[in-house]
Amino acid sequence: MGYLVLVFLVLIIFFMGIRIVRPVEVGIVEFLGRYVRTADNGFNWIFPILYRMYKVNITERRVDIDPQSIITKDKLNAVVDGMVYYKVVDAQKAIYNVNNYVASVPSLAKTTLRAVIGKMTLTEANENRDSINAEVESILSKEISKWGITVVRVELQRIEPPPDVQDAMNRVVKAENEKIAALDQATAIETKADGERRAEIKKAEGIAAAIRLKADADGDAIKIVNEAAEQYFIGNAQLLRKLETVEAAFKDNAKIVLPADSDLVNVIGDLAGTNLPITIKKEK
Repeated sequence: MGYLVLVFLVLIIFFMGIRIVRPVEVGIVEFLGRYVRTADNGFNWIFPILYRMYKVNITERRVDIDPQSIITKDKLNAVVDGMVYYKVVDAQKAIYNVNNYVASVPSLAKTTLRAVIGKMTLTEANENRDSINAEVESILSKEISKWGITVVRVELQRIEPPPDVQDAMNRVVKAENEKIAALDQATAIETKADGERRAEIKKAEGIAAAIRLKADADGDAIKIVNEAAEQYFIGNAQLLRKLETVEAAFKDNAKIVLPADSDLVNVIGDLAGTNLPITIKKEK
């Protein structure tokens, strides 16, 4: 009977000492309050009562920086909040170098954020969010590195000015947007007018070119006519005048005296076209 009781007590002690460490954790083992070792993930056994294990999550964690009112450099109260992502890289330091790192990290982040933004005006804070994130991350990493913790990143979420300042900023933004819209509209109108002006210029240039082409064509035609007249019409006109003179003379049966070497002697016979008797006397 006593043997069974002993076996039962051993089994109870064995099962009480079993510790399962997950892959996302490490275990800090203490013996009577003194650090002994760091247990890896998987099955671990410690002697209960005398030994104790603290499990520390080593995955990346996110904590919120609670909203707080910060007085900026230009004496405005801005409501600011954000988030911090961090992870434990040395579980022993995280347990022994700080009391409750889970609460200490967001508290220190809140204080650091207040110090950084307090050196800026509200406008600068709104325009330099990335630089604020980087500066808070740098300062926070330096402070909590001795806790065995590293900061992954800091994200500033909100910077809200007082309601009256917000209204004034909204009016400024609205006026700026209206100004941009008016400039865009004026540019569009100017572009349209410039396009219409260019179209009219092109149209006028086309008409002028057509007129020049027509004038050149007319000039060429006149030139051709003049050249033809110079070449053919002058001699025929003189001949026609002589024929008209001969016809008038023949009408009254007149006698015409022509020079002996005149070309008109043969022409009269061919072109006179009359049956009237013709008497031609050649001059000696």
